[in-house]
Amino acid sequence: MSKVKAKKYLGQHFLNDLGIARDIAQSLSLKNYSKVLEIGPGMGALTQFLIPLNTEIFVIEIDKESVSFLKKNYPELDNHIVEGDFLQLPLKEFFKEPIAIIGNFPYNISSQILFKAIDHKDLIPEIVGMFQKEVAERVVSPPGSKKYGIISILLQCFYDVEYLFTVDETVFDPPPKVKSAVIRLRRNNRDKLDCDEKKFLKVVKTSFSQRRKTLRNALKSLKLVDEISADRYLSLRAEQLSVEDFMNLTNCFE
Repeated sequence: MSKVKAKKYLGQHFLNDLGIARDIAQSLSLKNYSKVLEIGPGMGALTQFLIPLNTEIFVIEIDKESVSFLKKNYPELDNHIVEGDFLQLPLKEFFKEPIAIIGNFPYNISSQILFKAIDHKDLIPEIVGMFQKEVAERVVSPPGSKKYGIISILLQCFYDVEYLFTVDETVFDPPPKVKSAVIRLRRNNRDKLDCDEKKFLKVVKTSFSQRRKTLRNALKSLKLVDEISADRYLSLRAEQLSVEDFMNLTNCFE
């Protein structure tokens, strides 16, 4: 098998530029973990630069053709190839200690990968990944930006986020219709929110559901129990609040 054919239904766009693949691999800090899981390795453009790192490498691939290619061309992986869907993988059963996540992520599931990482934040200290540029910009956007939204807040609660570099369409086969970007997320020191997490999620989602309105109007459906403390936020719009502001605001509601 000389080459794997990219499959549209799997969102495959194989990276051809080995310099970029090397840069992605070298973006891992290798701090506070000794295992790395690559999602969607395809033909191993990135994998080949991960294998020499001083860490234990695992890969998970849903495409049977790619799995066969990896087994034939990367015998160093041995029994570290998981055939399956990352979104369905019971991470805590497979890995009992911290593991970083890396990959040229399929764009059709990239946001779901991040949301799963949030659910396993205590197991995943670092994420380095290639995303559609628009998604990458939303993840790293600070308060006040038009791109700042729900995914920005939920990830920035528990990760320090960093935009590393932009990647042109021409370095992929087949080329996607959009530009891409590589970002890095490193677990911060926050163990838990200073408020009820379910209530926090509800306040954030409700706030951004009508992001053009002030929070006083956007949050009318929720019951305030401390209007005095909330008053400093209610004249603002959702994108103007930081993670800490949203935690404080959450504590003002029932």
